[in-house]
Amino acid sequence: MNAVLILSALMLCPSAADAAPAMRPPAVPLVTHDPYFSVWSFDDKLTDGWSRHWTGKVNPLCGLVRIDGKPYRFAGPDPKDVPAMEQRSLAVTATSTVYDFTAGGVALQVTFLSPLLPDDIDFLSRPATYVTFKAAASDGAEHAVQVYLDITGEWCVNKPDQEVQWDHTAFNGSSALYMGTTAQRVLFRKGDDLRIDWGRVYLALPKQKGALLRAGLADESRDTFAKKGNLRSKDIKGPRRANDEWPVLAALLDFGKTGKEPATRQAILAYDDEYSIEFMGNKLRPYWRSGGMDAAGMLATAVQDYASLAERCCEFDAKLAKKLESAGGAEYAQMCLLAYREAMAAQKIAADGDGAPVMFPKENFSNGCISTVDVIYPAAPVFLLLNTKLEAAQLKPVLDYAASSRWPWPFAPHNLGTYPLANGQVYGGGEKTEKNQMPVEESANMILILGAMAKKDGNADFANKYWPTLVKWTEYLAEKGLDPENQLCTDDFAGHLAHNVNLSAKAILALGAFSQLCDATQRPDDAKKYLALAKGMAEKWVTMADEGDHYRLAFDKPGTWSQKYNLVWDKLLGLNLFPADVARKEVAHYLKVQNVYGVPLDNRKDYTKLDWLVWSATLAEKKEDFEALIAPAYKFLNETPSRVPITDWYDTKTGKMVGFQARPVIGGLFIKALPTP
Repeated sequence: MNAVLILSALMLCPSAADAAPAMRPPAVPLVTHDPYFSVWSFDDKLTDGWSRHWTGKVNPLCGLVRIDGKPYRFAGPDPKDVPAMEQRSLAVTATSTVYDFTAGGVALQVTFLSPLLPDDIDFLSRPATYVTFKAAASDGAEHAVQVYLDITGEWCVNKPDQEVQWDHTAFNGSSALYMGTTAQRVLFRKGDDLRIDWGRVYLALPKQKGALLRAGLADESRDTFAKKGNLRSKDIKGPRRANDEWPVLAALLDFGKTGKEPATRQAILAYDDEYSIEFMGNKLRPYWRSGGMDAAGMLATAVQDYASLAERCCEFDAKLAKKLESAGGAEYAQMCLLAYREAMAAQKIAADGDGAPVMFPKENFSNGCISTVDVIYPAAPVFLLLNTKLEAAQLKPVLDYAASSRWPWPFAPHNLGTYPLANGQVYGGGEKTEKNQMPVEESANMILILGAMAKKDGNADFANKYWPTLVKWTEYLAEKGLDPENQLCTDDFAGHLAHNVNLSAKAILALGAFSQLCDATQRPDDAKKYLALAKGMAEKWVTMADEGDHYRLAFDKPGTWSQKYNLVWDKLLGLNLFPADVARKEVAHYLKVQNVYGVPLDNRKDYTKLDWLVWSATLAEKKEDFEALIAPAYKFLNETPSRVPITDWYDTKTGKMVGFQARPVIGGLFIKALPTP
């Protein structure tokens, strides 16, 4: 692909910087594909600090430009003696991040495109981000422009003292450098605050004029470019530790003389992990490798597909933004667009033994579990809205595990293990005891998601494959759901809570959802049975939870309140189990008790959950009430001092993160855009 083709693809889409409303993200997505290949800027300006892995560990991206021989920085804080370009704007869409810089009479636009198209799993699973540079004179004169980009070995290690090696490769006339650890202990580590240390990171250059790749040492490589406009003549020798003078993969892109007509150059950042997940003892390939493709093939295909992908991403971004704004207003839309790549990058799409896609979310910075059901549940709206096949890919491993002889309990499991090892539940009692499990929570979560999938798909074929398991869970809810005993729920950070009113509502609505599943699978008698049961329980709930102008936190705790976010499914599934006045009372109460950054989760603490806040706001009948509840959350994203990928657990008075960041649950923000019957 040549520069003209790149330019034509870029011109298909208006500048995101011109289209997006102003927002200061707490962190800016740059390279976002899966829990290991997820790199962000935690600063207002790309030159203020090094880019970071979502965990906060440094994954440096250094960007320099020479304009008429004078060096400037556009990414990273070093070299310190090189001045920063002026950052004129920043815009974030669902698939792109666009920075506009200026210096020395030249405007430089840097676009990070992660083509996470939800309707095409081949592209969605491909871990390749395009970094496109568009340069043009801003003063009417011609200028000599050169761009430099490098990444360090920190992109492919867990700790910087690990040893790395690098080499060149070529593909279809294009070239790449790659780097990985010498140890290559594939799927060896499991846990939360970890980076990948197997597989290889790639810096690739499509065939284009004035392009050069070289491995070097960070200071020397950057200084050589800044002072001389070239890269050192020979590659450095390895292996060496990642922190031993910081070996880098470096690219030089020479624009030659640039005038008022924009010229473009491009690099690709990619990662080949070779194996992604271990599921019940079997190592699974990443889905993009399922047809036998290797890293060179992936890069060649990425180059070949760029023009069509850029156009499709542009169309997707525009349609999604329009849909979101229509559903909840401009501020709501911008919140969701910022959340999109975070939700997608917390998942890994692998191929099962038959080559079918299976998707595994990671419970980032809460405990590192894999395929946690009460994480899948809040994240579900983004997949229910955009592609239920992705939801099925998430649920299938959980359902297969629950239906196996490994899982002994009459309720749904909490998780499948600790990422990236999905070899069986590790939370609470695991497979050994019911103690510290979430029986009502997880069983209801699974049935509600399956009910929502069936509503969207117009059939319950997927749920029907697991019918005996679902019946078992539903019977458990029928017995335990109305007034749950001292159980944990998804808000387990708040501790056990007996007689949980919101958890009870979830169980009741799940019974209603199962009734709809029975209808969809031609089981009319069962449908009537479970609908009658749900209606009777809902009637009791209204009386048991009544606190006058709202409903209680727990049935036995007068004078309390909580967000009843689970009630949103009564509306979305068209169940109508609860009187409309229940939601009206709750929304009116939320408007009374909200703080500067939103409604607290309940009366016990000032903290909230961003996903649940949006679900609770979705209960509102009036547009102005929804917007009044969303506005403080939008304000939080713009003002929080916690500069991390969106945290879903924060203090509503200070705006500070309490815990959690970069979690898949942020996909729950899309719930307002789901259709209602």
